[in-house]
Amino acid sequence: MANYIHVPEGAPMVPKLDVTLDEHDYRAGALKLIKTLRPHWKPSEVKMKSFTDGITNKLIGCYVGGSMQDVVLVRVYGNKTELFVDRENEVKSFRVLQAHRCAPRLYCTFNNGLCYEFLQGVALEPEHIRSPAIFRHIARQMAKYHAIHAHNGWVPQSDLWLRISKFFSLVPTHFDDPEKDQRLNSEVPSTACLRDEMIWLQQNLSKLGSPVVLCHNDLLCKNIIYNQQEGNVKFIDYEYAGYNYQAFDIGNHFNEFAGLNEVDYTLYPGRELQLQWLRAYLEAYEEYKSQGTQVSNTEVEVLYVQVNRFALASHFIWGLWALIQAQYSTIDFDFLGYAVLRFSQYFKMKPEFSGANLSSETCLRTAWLPSFTSISCVSLPILQTTIYNSVNTRNCEFLVVLLYFDICFFFYASSFVTVKLAL
Repeated sequence: MANYIHVPEGAPMVPKLDVTLDEHDYRAGALKLIKTLRPHWKPSEVKMKSFTDGITNKLIGCYVGGSMQDVVLVRVYGNKTELFVDRENEVKSFRVLQAHRCAPRLYCTFNNGLCYEFLQGVALEPEHIRSPAIFRHIARQMAKYHAIHAHNGWVPQSDLWLRISKFFSLVPTHFDDPEKDQRLNSEVPSTACLRDEMIWLQQNLSKLGSPVVLCHNDLLCKNIIYNQQEGNVKFIDYEYAGYNYQAFDIGNHFNEFAGLNEVDYTLYPGRELQLQWLRAYLEAYEEYKSQGTQVSNTEVEVLYVQVNRFALASHFIWGLWALIQAQYSTIDFDFLGYAVLRFSQYFKMKPEFSGANLSSETCLRTAWLPSFTSISCVSLPILQTTIYNSVNTRNCEFLVVLLYFDICFFFYASSFVTVKLAL
């Protein structure tokens, strides 16, 4: 079994340049790279454009002339991202995807980043990826990724649980900033709670039977480039690419329908949109695997259940990631607030998505009854919108027994559960 990426023979080698860029004063270092990659460009004529959409790394586009036809993208790795990003694996993934014409050309790596080809097109927004004309392209491109064999004959193994465990080990237990530390203690689930949820996820999702395939693992809107003239989409940024559960990659993308800067989880795709998306995906996946294009309703329904359950793992891992970024990142973004959003949505959706049956009208009549673990772990924002008004998540264990029996009483007394705990 293996979870590593095997680069096919004949794939172009990628040079490593001994250059280090200062993310705040990058021009001098970038010109050293351009001197090797575009020796005919005059340094005085090189223009540089900083792209500000990313929240992990710094991205600079280098070009000459009035139009951005030939652009060298220079990506400077974010501060301390080597703690949770396998840069060697990233380069391997890049090379594999390039060999299958799924990625731009990778020009070189350097001490704290890499350079690659600029793809013509537009980075998508949440409103775009809901359009059938576009989401069918996205589903097809993801199917192409998932059909790639890059494991050299070995049975691939998902690295999801290893990655979650690694992220968990890096989560800060306090912040030097008093305000951030107070938010951490009052709005974020405790370490013990997160550990319990991590175990629950592995125990419950590993047995769903989702195939392990080559995944992008970070398909947010800005990582999708749509070329209207060519009528296709390409995915960029392969920091987290690797072998993972098929359903995770799709569920993670569905979570990204909510956007990033102004997150709105009411935009999470409904059942009908999901079924259309999943059918388009499965038809393309079977085609790329040379198994025809016939897809049964049962296959779509099974994938639908798997995807929505793995969407929970997506919320969980990016919540951990955001906590780490809140500690180390120099990018101007509220990572702590983002962590709160992801964990809040995790606990909000867990009763629905972990149920035995995901119907079009899921209600508390068929919902999963919370366990002791989940009750004691629910973060403050979720408690405000679900079962009680205000509890500090790091000190709520004493409420568990009382709350559990309250829930049981109402659950069996009526067809819908309504719980209000007066503190």
